[in-house]
Amino acid sequence: MKQASAALGVPPKELQNLVQLGVVSPRRRNKVFWFDWNLLLQAKVAFYLKESLGASSDVLARCTEALARELKKTQGKLFRDIRLESRPPLGKESVEIKVPLRSLARELKEQLALASEYKDLPRGRKRAGWKKQLARSLENASRSLKNVSEDQVTRAIREYRSERKKLPEIAVVARTKEKTA
Repeated sequence: MKQASAALGVPPKELQNLVQLGVVSPRRRNKVFWFDWNLLLQAKVAFYLKESLGASSDVLARCTEALARELKKTQGKLFRDIRLESRPPLGKESVEIKVPLRSLARELKEQLALASEYKDLPRGRKRAGWKKQLARSLENASRSLKNVSEDQVTRAIREYRSERKKLPEIAVVARTKEKTA
């Protein structure tokens, strides 16, 4: 789970929530979840939709199911973009969401290299030399923050938190031509 979350660039708890809510369903062997490339891509799209739309877990699960079916059909060939369509039961027109699948896959490939750094260790067991590594990291951080005041740190933290609280941007893009065929 830690390696998959590192590859996705999200905290392990968020990925665990997606698994528990049934948005993604990794295979499980010997109490360990196994994520393949398609499953990681589905999770990446789910996080993208959650971040950009604030979609519920039910909607995310349906989107990842549809994406999984499409990925099986295409057998690993990637699209430039995909369009998710959702039609209400009584509605006439569908809602379309355009997802940049190729750029999400490229991001995932770049982050996949980070996964080897995160080891899935049993709970309570620390890595050899973790204290020295932590001390070294803290020393490096303190050296790089030598010329930074406490007010600047506080301001940076406030900006980061306010940025995370912002709602997703929703825009209307009008089609200039009618669809043909």
